[in-house]
Amino acid sequence: MAEVAETRPFAPFEWMLASRYLRARRKEGFISVIAGFSFIGIMLGVATLIIVMSVMNGFRKELFDKILGLNGHVLVRPLARDFTDYADIAERLKRTQGVTQAFPIVEGQALMSSNLASNGVFVRGVREEDLKSLEGIASKVMYGSLDGFDLSGGIAIGTRLANTLNVRLGDEITVVAPRGASTPFGTTPRIKRYPVTAIFEIGMSEYDATIAFLPLDEAQKFFNLPGAAHVIEVLVENPDRIDQMRPLLSAAAGGDMLLTDWKQRNATFYNTLQVERNVMFIILTLIVLVAALNIVSGMIMLVKDKGRDIGILRTMGASQGAVMRVFFITGASIGVVGTLAGLLLGVLVCANIEEIRQFISWLTNTRIFPGEIYFLSRMPAEIDTGEVTSVVVMALSLSILATLYPSWRAARLDPVEALRYE
Repeated sequence: MAEVAETRPFAPFEWMLASRYLRARRKEGFISVIAGFSFIGIMLGVATLIIVMSVMNGFRKELFDKILGLNGHVLVRPLARDFTDYADIAERLKRTQGVTQAFPIVEGQALMSSNLASNGVFVRGVREEDLKSLEGIASKVMYGSLDGFDLSGGIAIGTRLANTLNVRLGDEITVVAPRGASTPFGTTPRIKRYPVTAIFEIGMSEYDATIAFLPLDEAQKFFNLPGAAHVIEVLVENPDRIDQMRPLLSAAAGGDMLLTDWKQRNATFYNTLQVERNVMFIILTLIVLVAALNIVSGMIMLVKDKGRDIGILRTMGASQGAVMRVFFITGASIGVVGTLAGLLLGVLVCANIEEIRQFISWLTNTRIFPGEIYFLSRMPAEIDTGEVTSVVVMALSLSILATLYPSWRAARLDPVEALRYE
């Protein structure tokens, strides 16, 4: 009698049986419902993870791009002297490898008012060429122009500040600095009127409502700082490598200069975002874990329901490995298809997140993601390939692990016991 050769792993008949078990008949409808909920749970879990992490990535990127694009990556200032040699130090910093820009800034708080309203602002004095080099400002000028800014004798303000003061291009506004000229009766405020020569919209409501730019020479006169600057702002090619660049920048600036980088200025904010991202990832992973546990319960019920089929397969020559692979394919298919569906859903939502936000706002007649709270005018989403890959791998791993125990139970089922009462 010829010996029957054992079928190869994952043979066509194993896939055929698994597909039939996934299409449950009417009397097995409850098992099919559990499998359906498991699929939906994994799909929604993966999609939610991708969407939430992408929105948080986009929020972080937009926020730091605007913060760093306006404030620079490193601030350089003297420890205990007037900063009159800023031009020489700025040139030395520009020649440092990895530095893209270095320019002097004069800055101070002031009160800005029009005929109808007033508002506290932060005035920054900067040269025209340096202001144009700031992409976050130069590319966001909505009205007017930065051409001839140094000679214009005017001021550039944000859209929200213009709306607050109810001024338009060409209107004059009054700027009041608390520390002006010294007199025998004390220090008097400095008051001067400037025409609005440019109106910009950075997209971060906090900055659009409180930041104004003056030409550097005019700001030096207004803040009573002739021939001096407050700080030099340095922009580098790779802000994430600022720790490695600090020794080079310190050597170029000189020993009596104090350097403050963007990580130090935003340490609390940066660390808070990192903690929130990690916590959200852990919490949302539980959704996928619950869906994987549903696979376990559904597969155990399927194994008990298919005990007779398993007994017949074993008596017909199917090995324990073949039975185990049949149920493994059945359970893993739910997880794999659910994960891929969740990946597709998450990417589609991220690609259209702003349109979805606007639609929900219109549908519910409410403001979702208001700029006054989140400092952004639109909902951002940036898909990180490595992060999405880790989510998919995690979901697939949980789904596959969830099928191992029920499949092992099916393979260990004794065919005699399975068929005893049939």
